[in-house]
Amino acid sequence: MKSDPRTIFDASHVDFDALLSDLKDLRRALEASLGEDDVRHLRKIERMGRAATAVGVATAWAFPNPVSMAALALGRSTRWLLMHHIGHRGYDKVPGIPARYTSKVFARGTRRFVDWADWMMPEAWIYEHNVLHHSNTGEERDPDLVERNTEWLRRAALPTPLKYAILAGLAGSWRFSYYAPGTLREWLDRHEPKDAHGEPLRKRSHAKELLLQCYLPYGGLHFVLFPALFLPLGPFAAMSALVNSLGAEVLTNAHTFCVVGPNHTGDDLYRFDARPSSRGEAMLRQVLGSVNYATGGDAVDYAHLWLNYQIEHHIFPDLPMLSYRAAAPRVRAICEKHGIPYVQESVWSRIKQLTDVVVGKTSMKRVRNFVGAHRREALAAE
Repeated sequence: MKSDPRTIFDASHVDFDALLSDLKDLRRALEASLGEDDVRHLRKIERMGRAATAVGVATAWAFPNPVSMAALALGRSTRWLLMHHIGHRGYDKVPGIPARYTSKVFARGTRRFVDWADWMMPEAWIYEHNVLHHSNTGEERDPDLVERNTEWLRRAALPTPLKYAILAGLAGSWRFSYYAPGTLREWLDRHEPKDAHGEPLRKRSHAKELLLQCYLPYGGLHFVLFPALFLPLGPFAAMSALVNSLGAEVLTNAHTFCVVGPNHTGDDLYRFDARPSSRGEAMLRQVLGSVNYATGGDAVDYAHLWLNYQIEHHIFPDLPMLSYRAAAPRVRAICEKHGIPYVQESVWSRIKQLTDVVVGKTSMKRVRNFVGAHRREALAAE
């Protein structure tokens, strides 16, 4: 169901307690079904990513080519996919899951370079994404609120085609230009020793930490060590590997941006100017502030990096991938039961929605909070 972007959803008919109860019942059913299928599926997706990387490596030395770039990019995007779900503790409760697929082991310490050698520090990304973004979705405290983060571009007195070009540049570099510095900044701010007034006692250099913790490890691995491995085949082979690795970087950024950015952006989705009044309202916000893409089998879901189940993921952030596929029709049915819009469109439609918001053509809906009928009656009686 696609809501009218001009109309604010009237939640007066929604019983928040009943909504929360229905979602809790669904969660219990999903948790009861966890098992070996989840383990096999996770390993299957990991093998698909490693196979893509192998193709990229095997073809990187010959000459700069789109096959190597695309394969390397898919391999890198797959590692991000795995980190997203494992870092959310999505597999911690799965019976028989190997320890290396749990949130306490995956990408921790030196395993960062085995499991998820990305621009971001794993600990910083987990805090920024799992804690700040998921706990404050669509609010001012949400660090990934696209409309607010691109307000400078929305308001800029620039020709629209130039705005499109700037957005394309951001899409091709966002893990480097936005995610790495943003997640590290939140992490440093959280861990800086502070005085009684909340002021930092010792300010660590963000630029220095960004270089040491993010840029040098990733750049050294993918743009120095990787092409150097092909030097025995000659300078041209090493140069080809470097060009293919750089091309893969642009493709990985574009791929992840196109499935991540539109998840909470569009003129039919919401921003919130206050904290939710209850857990039930918090669940309602996750639905009204998120959008799903096309869903289906592994091919469709893998192409979307499993972010096509964003509504289910924001309601149940710590469940494995297969659970979202099982949950989607049941969450939609719950939303229909309670008269709640459930937005699902193709990723291409949502990219257009994102683009229109970023360049200032459209704006998101904004509300302070949603108050259900039962709460309205209580307020009237006070």
